Amino acid sequence: MLHPGTLQPVGPDDLAPLFPMELIMQEVSTEREVPIPEPVREIYRQWRPSPLFRARRLEKALQTPAKIYYKYEGVSPAGSHKPNTAVPQAFYNKQAGVKKLVTETGAGQWGSSLSFAGALYGLEVKVFMVRVSYDQKPYRRALMETYGASCTASPSNETQAGRNILAQRADHPGSLGIAISEAVEIAAQRDDTKYALGSVLNHVLLHQTVVGQEAMAQLEMAGDYPDVIVGCTGGGSNFAGIAFPFLGAQLRGGKKLRIVAVEPAACPSLTRGQYAYDFGDTAHLTPLTKMHTLGSTFTPPGFHAGGLRYHGMAPLVSHIKQLGLIEAVAYHQTTCFEAGVLFARAERILPAPAANHAVKGAIEEALKCKAEGKSRTILFNLCGHGHFDMQAYIDYFGGKLQDLNYDEAELAMALAGLPSVKEAA
Repeated sequence: MLHPGTLQPVGPDDLAPLFPMELIMQEVSTEREVPIPEPVREIYRQWRPSPLFRARRLEKALQTPAKIYYKYEGVSPAGSHKPNTAVPQAFYNKQAGVKKLVTETGAGQWGSSLSFAGALYGLEVKVFMVRVSYDQKPYRRALMETYGASCTASPSNETQAGRNILAQRADHPGSLGIAISEAVEIAAQRDDTKYALGSVLNHVLLHQTVVGQEAMAQLEMAGDYPDVIVGCTGGGSNFAGIAFPFLGAQLRGGKKLRIVAVEPAACPSLTRGQYAYDFGDTAHLTPLTKMHTLGSTFTPPGFHAGGLRYHGMAPLVSHIKQLGLIEAVAYHQTTCFEAGVLFARAERILPAPAANHAVKGAIEEALKCKAEGKSRTILFNLCGHGHFDMQAYIDYFGGKLQDLNYDEAELAMALAGLPSVKEAA
């Protein structure tokens, strides 16, 4: 990471206004394993280990020789994989004497998960929710408030960053970059308040690897091992959670895999973005990280997979993409919802809009096996259920769900505005 003012590498003291030291040290750790504290394990036991299912009915519906497995993270209290990092983040903040956490959220999966974790540890939680999702998904907002958090549509008049955006466009639909700016601005103003991020950063991806570690043990029980791993990607946390443990095994001499990241065509950071240093937020309050980015000022259209509407990709995910260790594909939302409905009718679980991208990717891989007459083992992460996203399905069945395209001119402008960083040879 680089300091936003000096463009020099940041140290622990630079990040201290935003994060407790334990998370900062995890962010920069070179240790392969970090012990999970027993108080965190105790809470995990409410839903972990999450189930690994063989999708036999889906295999039959597709008439594929492939074996399809999915790790189902929708069994958590918040309905997604996000509590895997929300709980340890709240734990470490509580240990550090923090009283309040402030964050952003897109579709609301992360906001509801941090609200859940905050309630566990007696922490006040403030969530800035991207305006378009705030309007689309009122039940996520209600869940946050049920857990005791406050939720504000972003951009808002509560921060200077929000007011600046609203002055330019009063009906701005918001973006995760803007919501991050608002949350960081609030966190930096008070000593008893810290910022929490639900994806992108190293310590977040670290916490999510519990998903892949469990899947490895479960597949060993089943006497199987994947040939292909699929995950949806927005900021990179659930994708890294399922893929990184297997990738680590491969890099240490294990079986070579194909790993496929599936992203939305309306916000395609891996397939369309530049690999460069960029700000994590729109107001340029955060450190710069090297990642695949569409530009920090880029505002994606308001498609329903709100958690995937982020301009950048996790630095570690971007790095392995640059090394050629993973593939990336992008799909529009209607074809992903079509895949999600097919999955729901076969497997009886309704995926979240973001998870539909992973379902689509897995189905495409299974159909390749069918076309080639080959049997492969496919593993994907079903990162959350869609019970709070029914309006999206209502729109889909009503023919109102549209494939939204980003503005090419806006993307070009956002990429032209990338910060100039001279890298060492």
